[in-house]
Amino acid sequence: MRIRPFDPADEPAAIALWHGCGLLRPWNDPHKDIARKLRVQPGLFLVATRPAEGAGEELLGTAMAGYDGHRGSVYYLAVAPGVQGLSVGRRLMAEVEQCLLALGCAKINVLVRSNNSRVLGFYAQLGYARDEVFSLGKRLIPDL
Repeated sequence: MRIRPFDPADEPAAIALWHGCGLLRPWNDPHKDIARKLRVQPGLFLVATRPAEGAGEELLGTAMAGYDGHRGSVYYLAVAPGVQGLSVGRRLMAEVEQCLLALGCAKINVLVRSNNSRVLGFYAQLGYARDEVFSLGKRLIPDL
């Protein structure tokens, strides 16, 4: 497995992966999310791949991160269902953490839907703990 920065040619496979993992919501346009990320810190958008049968690469996972100078955030961590449990997500998160640490990031925030107990367990195994905060949001630009 290889972890590398996202390439625009990865877009169809990344969006298909996000669909397959149930990450997408009707109010978010994944094409716009990718375009936004590629304008800001594109090096913090990582993919995990392996050689595909024949030629090219098979996309196994994605992780999108950001750093605002105070805290880091991770979004769109996704691992193909057929390779979940094989450390793809763990390795992606380790790489994201190293990238953010290299920028001076002292703390990472990860948003997980409260009913996603399997993913909450994954992050707990990586040392992440619930913060006693509420996450609030306000959409400034509607995607749809």
